[in-house]
Amino acid sequence: MIGKLSGQVDSSGEDWVIVDVSGVGYVLFCSARSLASLPAPGGRASLLVETHVREDHIHLYGFIDQAERDWFRLLGTVQGVGAKMALAILSALSPQELIQAIAAQDKSQLTRASGVGPKLAARIVAELKDKAGGLVLGPAAVAAASDGGIGLGGQSEDAVSALVNLGYGRSEAFGAVALASRRLGETAPLEALVKEGLKELVA
Repeated sequence: MIGKLSGQVDSSGEDWVIVDVSGVGYVLFCSARSLASLPAPGGRASLLVETHVREDHIHLYGFIDQAERDWFRLLGTVQGVGAKMALAILSALSPQELIQAIAAQDKSQLTRASGVGPKLAARIVAELKDKAGGLVLGPAAVAAASDGGIGLGGQSEDAVSALVNLGYGRSEAFGAVALASRRLGETAPLEALVKEGLKELVA
């Protein structure tokens, strides 16, 4: 099994790159995010690799960082999400955006990915809400850790609803309240959380 490849970028396409390692060209399927992070042909690159072996093929999937590879593996545990779909999701949402969307149960964010409809988005959110707790990928996850899992409760959840009612998206409202809750403490009153959340959103 190949876990990592370092070499020279030979060429790339819409969802793939060929990395020349000592004269051998490896075709890696990648997200748009990973491809955008690679140098131009001739430059050196290092990618983490996930190897998929099937009866009729061996596919290599490349990732610019550990967080993206972790999410690729996690997304693959959801029924209906294959490797191609997982890459489409990672092309539309960064790991940080994914953790925030799932924590906020914001299905609309997931439907930004090509091929992800409302039903699949709902399944991803439902199945990964608990599993994603092990991936500490940003402030929303850190804030949620005090709850013993992903999500906010009580006053924080009410503050998120208040910000959504003001016209903000659920994911961005969740992130702002998560940061506000960390700063003010778990016992902060609703009004203070909303005000502090608004400061984050307009900053």
